[in-house]
Amino acid sequence: MAEVTIEQIADAMFELVKSTHGKKNLKPMDVTKAMMDEFGDEVDKKTCKKALRELIDSGRCTYKYAGGSYVTLPEG
Repeated sequence: MAEVTIEQIADAMFELVKSTHGKKNLKPMDVTKAMMDEFGDEVDKKTCKKALRELIDSGRCTYKYAGGSYVTLPEG
């Protein structure tokens, strides 16, 4: 089986955040755990962290602080 790329993980993370936007706040660890469930042994925390960093750096997602940090879509 082909190795999962950082881009594929980032895209899956983006879809997860987009699907829960306005319904549920996802902490970075929630997103990481969901990706580990989805991709199984092909990903680890370190890989998920890189993918999350790519999402934040690209502006597709942002961090929101409300009694903790959450991954969310950018405002507007």
